[in-house]
Amino acid sequence: MIGAGLIGTSIALAMRERGAEVQLADRDAAALAMAVELGAGTALPDGDGPADPGAGPADLAVLAVPPAAVAVTLADAQKRGLAKVYTDVASVKALPLRQARDLGCDLGAFVPGHPMAGRERSGPAAARADLFLGRSWALCPPAEAAPEAVEAVAALARACGAEPVTVDAEEHDRAVALVSHAPHVVSAAVAARLTGADDMTLGLAGQGLRDVTRIAAGDPRLWIGILTGNAAPVADVLEAVATDLAVAASLLRDGSEQAATHVADLLLRGNAGRSRIPGKHGGAPSAYATVQVVIPDRPGELAMIFQAAGVAGVNIEDVSIEHSPGRPLGVLEISVKPEAAQKLAEELRSRGWSVPGLA
Repeated sequence: MIGAGLIGTSIALAMRERGAEVQLADRDAAALAMAVELGAGTALPDGDGPADPGAGPADLAVLAVPPAAVAVTLADAQKRGLAKVYTDVASVKALPLRQARDLGCDLGAFVPGHPMAGRERSGPAAARADLFLGRSWALCPPAEAAPEAVEAVAALARACGAEPVTVDAEEHDRAVALVSHAPHVVSAAVAARLTGADDMTLGLAGQGLRDVTRIAAGDPRLWIGILTGNAAPVADVLEAVATDLAVAASLLRDGSEQAATHVADLLLRGNAGRSRIPGKHGGAPSAYATVQVVIPDRPGELAMIFQAAGVAGVNIEDVSIEHSPGRPLGVLEISVKPEAAQKLAEELRSRGWSVPGLA
């Protein structure tokens, strides 16, 4: 594993749980030390040859480095003979692949990859062995890639609990521009408007604002590398979004009933697009009922509610908390299958929680 950040360490932890031997390398000595302490593996010995000359090259090397560093890291790793097969986890695929080809890398042993998982936090301390469970893992093998190399990387994805999906590198970059990269910029743009807001305004913030700006908490240094590596596809999406927003702003300033109808069309298209996002485990979108529970802000409250759901035989599909400003309580919103909502509400009420109704 070359790179002991969030993704690299999470992969290492997942593979260690399955009994794999993992060796780690990172230019940041502190990150490497933390990953080793977390049990993600042992430090890769320094030197110009394989990790273990006696045992030969590793079965698979994962390059968990930023997009701009993938090609040079691959070239160096192949020169050292570190592994039989190589993959990366960068969220941009076409540019690193072109750079690797230009550097003369052995593309028969290289299968670019991208696990579709992450967190707002970065670094090994944020790593989780279950980060990839139920997630897609894009594989973008070049034409030169050997079938056994592709299968080795697909097996890695499956071992981490993900579902491998083979896709062309250019198509991958256009797809992630729409579903990941451009949304991050839009989230950041909304969050940036808050820098000049006064305390009264921020005190009115609700869950909607938190939802929209959640991903804006990502590491800017990481994201500038992603955005510049996938610049053209991201720019296409941002220009389209900017056009929609500019039209909406113009119509709102117009203030007429006809203008409001056009703005409503954007909102309806937003509803339609939101409904197309795949549901749990990548399946068809599901319509859940929401059970709202008023809960005090004290230790153990959530655990008891989850226990009550288990007693009732109700599976919780999703959960969110809306805190009440200035008060030591909040509203827990529990998403469940519609047929289970009433059963859960009754169980919670019987245990003393206030359940205002079903949303």
